[in-house]
Amino acid sequence: MASAVAAPGAASNIPDYASPAAWLCRPGQSGDACARSNQDAVILRADGSTLVERFRANGKAPIDCFYVYPTISRDTGGNASIKVEQEEIAVINQQFARFGAVCRRFAPLYRQVTLSALHATLRGTPIPSDRQMAYNDIKHAWDYYLAHDNHGRGVVLIGHSQGSGILAQLVKNEIDGKPIQRQIVSVILAGYRLQVPVGKDVGGDFKAIPLCRAVGQTGCAINFASFRADSPPPADGKLFGASAGPGLEAACVNPAALGGGKASLHAYLGAGAEMVTASGEQQGPWTNPPKPINEPFVEVPGLLSAECRSEGNHNFLAIIINPAPSGKRTNVIVGDVIIDGRKLPDWGLHRIDMNLTMGNLIDVVRVQTKSYLATKR
Repeated sequence: MASAVAAPGAASNIPDYASPAAWLCRPGQSGDACARSNQDAVILRADGSTLVERFRANGKAPIDCFYVYPTISRDTGGNASIKVEQEEIAVINQQFARFGAVCRRFAPLYRQVTLSALHATLRGTPIPSDRQMAYNDIKHAWDYYLAHDNHGRGVVLIGHSQGSGILAQLVKNEIDGKPIQRQIVSVILAGYRLQVPVGKDVGGDFKAIPLCRAVGQTGCAINFASFRADSPPPADGKLFGASAGPGLEAACVNPAALGGGKASLHAYLGAGAEMVTASGEQQGPWTNPPKPINEPFVEVPGLLSAECRSEGNHNFLAIIINPAPSGKRTNVIVGDVIIDGRKLPDWGLHRIDMNLTMGNLIDVVRVQTKSYLATKR
């Protein structure tokens, strides 16, 4: 297999995105993590009955999705290596492979700032890391994709957490207000605080890309950070949902109701142990009495709903649990971030931002694709 990293001294040793080894997902390549992912799910109803939903990717999807994953590397240094580990496979399974229902999937590896660096910072003992290196890798991957794979197709940009931050920077530097913006179907930034002027849908971080506020609207951005409705961001929280300064506020777009209001979530929750990060509790039994779930995902129709809320200096996606009166399906959903045994209240349900909204996001992209293609005829 070709090396995924250029020779020492060549363009600052950046990954070689001509090599299949530098991609987690890229159509047609051997070892594509998306193609190998099992996305089957169990639909678990309130009465405890179940139905298996089989997943099939759309081999003729007319648009592309370009994904940048969140902070998941357990490498001990400040920046990750360009190497596929179990964490990268797990995050593809949880956050991106299901988008194959609506798009061709592209997911580059990159030298992200690691979980080790994040945890060290949270503990007050930071280690050296290079965020510019992580951004530069994704910039080169994007350039390679445009030059060799895009061929004028529409594209959805998808990120979570660190991945969303990198994509937001990429959009600001390379897309916003430039000719390539015409090919952007949408920008999905989960677990991030995209800034807009107070009460506005455009301006702030992005000058020409508005927030998505209507079904079928294209060329727009979806941004949200999930918190339990009964555990909103703390008043002094500086992370998700917070304003970055006077006249600005964090955008909140509900994937289940782009125009606003409360709506049901079509979640795809990991059926077993949390597979994206080790920072949190494990999901308990799904039913009472417990019975095995043999598929990797669980859908819980009617259990979860969401709405954007403004409280204090924060805008966030409030996740509401609607208990089932029968008691045969769990009313407990895990997803909080826990470090050294301590729950971090200003992180909310960060671990499962994408799982909570996955079905809704795919529905949004499906309709956006139709609208986008209609404008190209």
